[in-house]
Amino acid sequence: MRPRHFLTLNDLSRDELDFVLRRARELKALQHAGTPHESLRGKVLGMVFEKSSTRTRVSFEAGMAQLGGNAVFLSPRDSQLGRGEPVEDTARVLSRMLDAVMIRTFAHEILERFAAHSRVPVINGLSDDHHPCQLLADIQAFQEHRGDLDGHIVAWVGDGNNMCNSYIEAAGIFDFQLNIACPEGFEPDADLLAQAGNRVRVIRDPAKAVRDASLVVTDVWASMGQETEQAHRERAFAGYQVDEALMAQAAGDAVFMHCLPAHRGEEVSAGVIDGPQSVVWDEAENRLHAQKALLEFLLLDGNGRG
Repeated sequence: MRPRHFLTLNDLSRDELDFVLRRARELKALQHAGTPHESLRGKVLGMVFEKSSTRTRVSFEAGMAQLGGNAVFLSPRDSQLGRGEPVEDTARVLSRMLDAVMIRTFAHEILERFAAHSRVPVINGLSDDHHPCQLLADIQAFQEHRGDLDGHIVAWVGDGNNMCNSYIEAAGIFDFQLNIACPEGFEPDADLLAQAGNRVRVIRDPAKAVRDASLVVTDVWASMGQETEQAHRERAFAGYQVDEALMAQAAGDAVFMHCLPAHRGEEVSAGVIDGPQSVVWDEAENRLHAQKALLEFLLLDGNGRG
């Protein structure tokens, strides 16, 4: 039987994602209570990093340890991928030695090629096109503070990047309205927008986009690999900062999220990210719990029993 992969949110059904999120809340409660939960004892996760990260590495590595398993870290210097070995060959070899592989890379095609030749589950730890693990953490955080996302308005303010693309997929799966506020030339993937239909709207005015929103989300204006565009992007995104005035246009009980790292004074004001509506620290912690639940699902056939 071919393994299940998690390259985008659409790789799991709504029922399966709900299962993972319920289990994530259970695992969070167990962790906070200090209750051992070593469901993946003897399992080994390979972590292939072409893009560096604080949260992705720590959450997956700590998560495997807490589940009783182990994680192997491979940087570009530690892998033959960095020396030109075909992705397909690396996938064939690593998947004979590991129980799952998490890849954080640039081109989404790398993940697809790796998964096509892997005997074990492959998880997208981030690509230039999608960031589904972060969406699991975001949705868990919203559920903890406001309940299910169904029927709510979510406002994305900023670049139409990989996070925005994953929010577009989430809108269709979790039945919420997504308003995207971005300047011209920084729209998300056109095919995803077309597939989303009227579930997703691109609105140039941030104030209109966040009106009555229950969740306001943003990200850095220049992502990893776009550092040379910083000055250009600062000019383009002037007026798209999520500050107190913009949050005032959202619903009274709206929450703010950011996948981090954040640049206070650029895409978000200090008053918002450090203020009472911010749930970014719960959101960040949930990377640990949501990914543990995802690993269990992929490695234990979704039933927690193996």
